[in-house]
Amino acid sequence: MANYIILYTKTAVKDIEKLDNVSKKRLKKKLEEYIKDPLTHAKRLTDAKIGSFRWRIGNYRVIFDIDGQNIVVLRVGHRREIYRNP
Repeated sequence: MANYIILYTKTAVKDIEKLDNVSKKRLKKKLEEYIKDPLTHAKRLTDAKIGSFRWRIGNYRVIFDIDGQNIVVLRVGHRREIYRNP
């Protein structure tokens, strides 16, 4: 089993900073769980413009790509807004 490393884009960091503390804790806990086997919990996105995969964490979505051993988190946002054009 490979050890993955999570990398965040500047945009993703800004997205996370906007979240309330409860959502941040939930996000952190789930990400630690998901990175052990990222594709088991992931759904492939049909529109690859914003990213390749997503995780569902409550009402939030984490959009990410996998590059070798790195999970590159591209965006984090509420399910209503995450798929809209930036």
